[in-house]
Amino acid sequence: MALEQAIITWIHLICSAIWVGGSLFIAIVFAPILKTMVPTMEERLQIMIKVGRRFNKIAVPALLILIATGIWNSKEFLGNPGYLMSSSYGNMLIIKMFLVVALLASFAVHVRIIRKDIEEKIMKKEFDEKQIKKLRKKIIIVGEITVVLSVLILLFAAILDAGL
Repeated sequence: MALEQAIITWIHLICSAIWVGGSLFIAIVFAPILKTMVPTMEERLQIMIKVGRRFNKIAVPALLILIATGIWNSKEFLGNPGYLMSSSYGNMLIIKMFLVVALLASFAVHVRIIRKDIEEKIMKKEFDEKQIKKLRKKIIIVGEITVVLSVLILLFAAILDAGL
């Protein structure tokens, strides 16, 4: 049983590293460097879409596994609503669950903004500069919300791990 739990926790941590680490890398390292290397906003957006699509191939499965292992790790608390509502641990877990739902919603909005038809128009250079700027602003805002929620979820994971 202890080995099983250790493996589940290990998988949970790996998936967290992929999701949060990859998101932070794109936001803090890749995007700023891209801005200095690629002159036009349209070209930067095209590259970011390609990077995002590639990242999502590993990040989305990691996020789904992260949620599944998180539920598994919380099963004894989720099965006892009284404890969930009456303990500080349960309250922190509820907050974390709300943050996860908010993360899923923000990620869904992010994916919706860059849906396939929009992506094709960007790649074919069918948007003018004003449309590109408007789209880029939406992508950045929702992307930042997604990253902040991811980091907050990590904070609550640490709080729960500490038993607070």
